[in-house]
Amino acid sequence: MKRLEEGRTLLERLEQTSDGRNIDPTRGALMGEAAGQEVKDLAHAHPAPTLLTTLPSRSGPAEEAPSYYGVAAIKAPVWLPTIPVYFYVGGLAGAASTLGAAAELLGGRRLEPLGHRCRWLGLVGDVVGTGLLIQDLGRPARFLNMLRVFRPTSPMNLGAWILSASGALNTVAVAGMVLGHRGGALEKLSNVASGVAGVLGLPLAGYTAVLLSNTAVPVWQRARRTLPFLFIASSMASAASLLQVLPEHSKRERQVVRRFGIAGKQGALAAEAAVERELSRTEALSRPLEQGRVRHLWRMARLCTAASLVLDVLPGRQRWKQLTSSALGTAGALATRHAIYEAGKASSKDPHATFVPQRHGLGAAEVTKHTRASDGRPLRFTLPVIA
Repeated sequence: MKRLEEGRTLLERLEQTSDGRNIDPTRGALMGEAAGQEVKDLAHAHPAPTLLTTLPSRSGPAEEAPSYYGVAAIKAPVWLPTIPVYFYVGGLAGAASTLGAAAELLGGRRLEPLGHRCRWLGLVGDVVGTGLLIQDLGRPARFLNMLRVFRPTSPMNLGAWILSASGALNTVAVAGMVLGHRGGALEKLSNVASGVAGVLGLPLAGYTAVLLSNTAVPVWQRARRTLPFLFIASSMASAASLLQVLPEHSKRERQVVRRFGIAGKQGALAAEAAVERELSRTEALSRPLEQGRVRHLWRMARLCTAASLVLDVLPGRQRWKQLTSSALGTAGALATRHAIYEAGKASSKDPHATFVPQRHGLGAAEVTKHTRASDGRPLRFTLPVIA
């Protein structure tokens, strides 16, 4: 009886903690990626349980859609709010590296200055992107631990290797450009490094979308076919928007940057429409883009990108047009990343965004006949598998 009272006292003391994690500091310490997070509204985070007399699948805020007591089936992402900025910076660096390598390869000496500026932009983007990623991970050792193995089947591991390789190659490219002599061995080495960094540029611009699509978050998973194209096209638009601000471009270089930006903005608008179409097949998945803050961010992304595209297409190359187009293109690219990020978080908190697509055959299918396992032996029971 005494132990029962002590247990109740300990439970009451834990329930009164201010951060909502129910960790007794005298018995253990909470460590890990999300250890520094605190719950601001404890009553909202841990509501008092109530006795339900209805069926689990018919309980919750929307009884017409089956769920489990209306509770979210998965946990929302715990990434820091700077992660969308990391998506933007990494994509910009990758697109700039690809543009610079293509300009040097196809344009020769005429576009060499543009290629050099793209090298600098790629290097700065790789460094800033690595810093933002380490900030989210918590400490540099976690980033280095991802490089202990090479696993092509893991988007996160492969992305860490691509980011590291791109940063190293752009460092060599910039160092050879600054320290090497024209026609010397160091310049040739830097040109080779720039070319390889350009090849890695497109995977760097789109790997974050592949990473999102391989999670259990409903919106990200459902848009897995179109989301990489959106991130790559938006990265092209953001790189061109930043390059437009630089005043040192020649007429030929301005034309190349302008066409690169137009292609990226057109692709971003088309990919945004494709993402909407893919999500609209299920009402529960299209809902996050149509409500609240995400709706405003999504509309802002489309309007800013479209306005920037119109300014690029209109005749006249006044300086104010270039600056306005650059600002609108940058705002559109940032809003796109934030909208996708927030839509994913919103869908993870909605249980119907998880259950409804699965019941429509989009998340799983049931094998009712005999099938075989990976070792060749027959399975004599129903097996849920990914469709």
